[in-house]
Amino acid sequence: MTSDILRSTAVELADQIASGERSAEEIARAHLDQIAAVDSSVNAFLHVGADTALEMARRVDAKRAAGAELGPLAGVPLALKDVFTWTEGPTTAGSRMLEGWVSPYNATVTQRLLDADLVILGKTNLDEFAMGSSTENSAFGPTRNPWSLDRIPGGSGGGSAAALAAFEAPLAIGSDTGGSIRQPGAVTGTVGVKPTYGGTSRFGQIALASSLDQPGPCARTVLDAALLHRIIAGHDPRDATSIDAPVPDVVAAAQSGDVAGLRVGVVKELGGEGYAAGVEQVFAETVALLESLGAEVVEVSCPHFEYALAAYYLIHPAEASSNLARFDAMRYGLRAGDDGVRSADEVMSYTRGQGLGDEVKRRIIIGTYALSAGYYDAYYGSAQKIRTLIQRDFNQAFERADVLVSPTAPTTAFKLGERINDPLAMYKNDLCTIPSNLAGNASASFPAGLSPDDGLPVGFHVMAPAMKDDRLYRVGAALERSLQQTWGGSLLDRIPTLEGSLA
Repeated sequence: MTSDILRSTAVELADQIASGERSAEEIARAHLDQIAAVDSSVNAFLHVGADTALEMARRVDAKRAAGAELGPLAGVPLALKDVFTWTEGPTTAGSRMLEGWVSPYNATVTQRLLDADLVILGKTNLDEFAMGSSTENSAFGPTRNPWSLDRIPGGSGGGSAAALAAFEAPLAIGSDTGGSIRQPGAVTGTVGVKPTYGGTSRFGQIALASSLDQPGPCARTVLDAALLHRIIAGHDPRDATSIDAPVPDVVAAAQSGDVAGLRVGVVKELGGEGYAAGVEQVFAETVALLESLGAEVVEVSCPHFEYALAAYYLIHPAEASSNLARFDAMRYGLRAGDDGVRSADEVMSYTRGQGLGDEVKRRIIIGTYALSAGYYDAYYGSAQKIRTLIQRDFNQAFERADVLVSPTAPTTAFKLGERINDPLAMYKNDLCTIPSNLAGNASASFPAGLSPDDGLPVGFHVMAPAMKDDRLYRVGAALERSLQQTWGGSLLDRIPTLEGSLA
């Protein structure tokens, strides 16, 4: 019975709740039990609000009993990345600087989830302040990939992706600054979508790099992701970058999955040296599958993509150094070394030394240097020029293709600790995902299969023009439908069972 609940899609669970076949409370308890059984091994959650989740579920059950109309995902459990404020639990961003801090207000994304009657199970682990590609930089310990507990689950949002793959939650929310939704989705065999920049509100999301950050849905199926996307998307006057335009019909696209006549552009620059042979093989097979489904495949060139990584790691740290200046030990969060003798500047310096991890310090230093007098034009200004050229590459490519595709990451999940002392090797894991953040267009990662090299998941990366998010779901649904026939079910049906997890 519990296994049936955990293996169900979000759509199936919502239907069971609406029909009275199962209660929202029963479903919430099943997932809370799963968290209790496996999360000591996975470490996907930083906070589990069991009492709060059960109370949310009971309210949904009361609404149904009273004959109230329920939303499409009412009562479905969800894991919330610990970078979105929530009044019912701590928001730490994976950092000692905010350990135990509870926000006095909800992020717009959080509030929209609550308004839609989803049941928030708790907050998920992440690289500190969302800076990382492996969720090893969390101040509260690394998250482990349920496919292989000695492997990384991706980052920065590895907690949300791992919670899905470990069947601890059917839905999750992530944030994507350079691939933090899509890359974890790829290495855990789940769906991760970065909406168009401005398509989802950043109000109440702890800011990392304001021109790059974007909240998005994480799920185990394409339709589940689309339904969650529709709930959190839309204009928010409290976010100055929010787009005041109708949300693309992502749900209809996910239900259709028709790619006949769709022009699919394979990006020449996103492959070759540095890409694992197994990843490239699965990618080529997936492109051939789309062609067999009626898509028109063309090769496109985006010559400035090779500079994206360098530009990103100037723009991102520069914005991070500005945004993280607010964590000064004076207003909220950690305060260390305040002995009544040290000055405010000394307390601030001491607190940041104690409260921030090495990767965060590294990026703040890089960003501060890039913005400093005499270096601004040479570094930050030049990076912004590259950003413009990358946007032009996208525009020209989209004249020839409706969507662009690549592997999501050059490799499958690498081992914990393998790259932690080699920042450049770690950064290269985001080679394929970063250009979309720099340009602001929509993109997503969908499960494509298992690498013949190591049997681990490979992600298929799809990029669409701004406000054409529905195209992502068309491709994702087509792949999902075809590959389920090949696999005889979901890719996650092949995941090794965690001890004590599923019957």
